[in-house]
Amino acid sequence: MKCPCNPYRLYENCCAKAHHDILQVTTAEQLMRSRYSAFVLCNIAYLQDSHHSSKRPGKKEAQQIENWTNSVNWIKLVVLQSTKGLEKDSIGNVEFKAFYMENNKVQVIYENSRFCKENGHWVYLDALE
Repeated sequence: MKCPCNPYRLYENCCAKAHHDILQVTTAEQLMRSRYSAFVLCNIAYLQDSHHSSKRPGKKEAQQIENWTNSVNWIKLVVLQSTKGLEKDSIGNVEFKAFYMENNKVQVIYENSRFCKENGHWVYLDALE
């Protein structure tokens, strides 16, 4: 199967590695891509594990996320820019657009996400305003 984050790569050679072991994620962009793929595949456990512990959604919110992500059809991910977030960094930003179909309309999530390392691996912190 093609990877949701990049149709030119196979899932098993891309985001599957992160989904099986978050310690395999070496950059903020790789984490962001693996989170997008987790949304597409409705892998809520990975979304929770890859979220900073201080801002991790509770059970009710996680259920709402699962319900929503199952109700839309994901189209594609476009990474606009990455700042820092390399293997030796401790913080990084990734600006992206995620396209999906909901109620027969194409919708776009635009976000400039902040990432940091927690317990030795990259996690999603929040979105910049």
